[in-house]
Amino acid sequence: MTEFVKALVVFHFAAGLIHTNMKKARRSQTTQMNSIQEDCCVLCRCSDDDPAMFGEKVTLKEHKLSVHYFCLLTSCGVYQRGEEGEGIFGFLVEDIKNEVRRSARLTCFGCKKKGACVGCNVRSCRKMVHFPCGRKQMFVSQFTGLFPSYCPDHSPSQSLCTGLDVSLPHSCSICLDSIDPILSYSILKCPSCHTSWFHRDCVQRQAHSAGLFFFRCTLCNNKENFQEEMLRMGIYIPERDASWELEANAYSELLEVYKHCDALACLCNSGRTHSAKSGWFEVIRCRLCGSRGTHRKCSGLKLYTNNWACTDCTQATDGKVHSSISCKRYKRLTHLYPITEAGFILMVTVSLRASLPERSGSPKEILQSLVPQLHPPSVQVEVTGDQALAAGLDLVRRADFDPTQTLSISSPWDSDTAKKYFLKLLMHQIQECVVFEGPDGSKNLALDSQALREDLYFDVGCLLALSLVHGGPPVGFFSRALYQCLFNYPANRPLTVTHMTPDTHFTHQVSRIAETKSLDELKAVMAVTWEYLALAGCNRPISSLKEREALLEDLVSFTMITRMQLPLQRLREGLQTLGVFDQVQLFPSVFCGVFCEAADHLTAQTVDQLFTINFSEQEEALNQEIPVVTFWRHFLLECEVGRSSISLQDLLCFATGTEELPAVSHLRPPSISFLHPPTSSPPGFKEEGRGSEPESRHLLLPVTTAYQTFKSSMEQAIIMSGILK
Repeated sequence: MTEFVKALVVFHFAAGLIHTNMKKARRSQTTQMNSIQEDCCVLCRCSDDDPAMFGEKVTLKEHKLSVHYFCLLTSCGVYQRGEEGEGIFGFLVEDIKNEVRRSARLTCFGCKKKGACVGCNVRSCRKMVHFPCGRKQMFVSQFTGLFPSYCPDHSPSQSLCTGLDVSLPHSCSICLDSIDPILSYSILKCPSCHTSWFHRDCVQRQAHSAGLFFFRCTLCNNKENFQEEMLRMGIYIPERDASWELEANAYSELLEVYKHCDALACLCNSGRTHSAKSGWFEVIRCRLCGSRGTHRKCSGLKLYTNNWACTDCTQATDGKVHSSISCKRYKRLTHLYPITEAGFILMVTVSLRASLPERSGSPKEILQSLVPQLHPPSVQVEVTGDQALAAGLDLVRRADFDPTQTLSISSPWDSDTAKKYFLKLLMHQIQECVVFEGPDGSKNLALDSQALREDLYFDVGCLLALSLVHGGPPVGFFSRALYQCLFNYPANRPLTVTHMTPDTHFTHQVSRIAETKSLDELKAVMAVTWEYLALAGCNRPISSLKEREALLEDLVSFTMITRMQLPLQRLREGLQTLGVFDQVQLFPSVFCGVFCEAADHLTAQTVDQLFTINFSEQEEALNQEIPVVTFWRHFLLECEVGRSSISLQDLLCFATGTEELPAVSHLRPPSISFLHPPTSSPPGFKEEGRGSEPESRHLLLPVTTAYQTFKSSMEQAIIMSGILK
């Protein structure tokens, strides 16, 4: 009996243990099922997480809800009623739950299960699917407008180009696998070149990776028509930068400078990795690849050599590469091999390291560090009359032009005076040429088709760089916006309407939008300017006045940056001459004044008011002098508007010894008297008293009967004064 009781107790204990374990197993299974259920999209009941195919999957743990982005966009009964930060991408949680309840009664055309929320946009068609099932059933969902979807019977299709030879073998232009050139749901083609064929999944993943700004045909590089066609055929293009642009420190390796001597025999006692800041044992890198280096001494180079090509690059170019690549050759290379945005960053960053100065200083000191690149022989510049810009363009467009040669100006004056005069006149004429627009002293780039055909933007950049290195005057006429577009300084600061060129068609259009005070007024202005908005890619519906600022920012960015990409790129490449662009990009705050800050603007009126005119007492002489005063004032006006070979600053320096207006409060103002024939002395300074101070001098005006004679005499005297100093 005792043994029976013991056995009974053991039995009950074992039964209780089994029951407890079964409860735990059921509880664990229930928890696991709930977890799996929470991980599934509430609209399509699929747990796949593939952002390229289904959109980003978002989970709200507090609501125990997960959903695919594409399922939200294509669902028939849910709309984005919230702001971007509310719910899931602006879709309110309550609206999503209502859509789940609505679709629970609808059967999927593909899997035959409940919960279908995507329907054909044709009203007479009753086909409903889950979004993943729709892809399998060849539904086309367009991610634009109201995000309509179409079943295979009503979906859009592409057409073949007449004359296309489909008998030739084809491959997917993305994955390169063989492909049958038969248009279908899974096979798409480019609408522009008609030779690019794609798998639908391949082009969708390419769009997800490249984003709106880089997604284009892989063969013909077309962007606008290609994106429009892909959107029509159901490809989602995210409005963001490419995925490789968003990676943290994506280009950090480009900032690493190669410092190693690869010469066969290194003569440096400190080893191959030692690089002095200058001199024989500074490591200079290959001009072409940047991945080889040498000490100057180890390769038998000259002390100031900065341009050098390694053996591999020399052999790759059949030995025709020169240690100094001319601007013209660089231009030809960039035409043969167009530079993409990422490629341009790479080229600039590699070349930036070629001539790093020891430390930042004044712009003059930094530019002087580039002077050792100049070497004999000199290149002769022939200037006809005052056509400095034409002479400069003829120089840089020569097939044998080498920017490292010194300049020699054909002139009766000494070389320094002639070069200074030529560079000052050149800078003034560049400011007035067709590649710039806007008020004096604050110029933006102008879009000119003929200048693009002639590659004038590159040539102007080359001339600006040459002028700065050869000791020419500061540029001084760039607007702050143009400087920011070229050198990204100040960094990442958005441009505004005030940065646009005044009194242009685009500026008037943007200003009208900026001045609107209500949503209705904004919509009315947008309706009138729809062509400009469509051109800028900004013809989108506006639901509140708050969206106006984003619209304005996009329009300004399009006008000043997007449509000006090629002129900006060519101007940058021209400024790369002699390494000027590199130095400015390294020290943008130092050079900002050189490009954007002109000297105080003089006017003909202020200079005329500065002088006191001393007329003769004799009536005959007075009658001759009065017309000369008219000549004098007309001459000042021509100096102001640039119709003379000298500037008002030149004239003021000639008369007072300074290019700035003197402080007349404590200095005697300069005076004017007249030089009557037959005096043979040229017009100029006449000393009074000791004549040791600028204020003791006065200007002699030649008495002539013709204005051109007066102008020629004045210009000759002022230019020749550079020799007498």
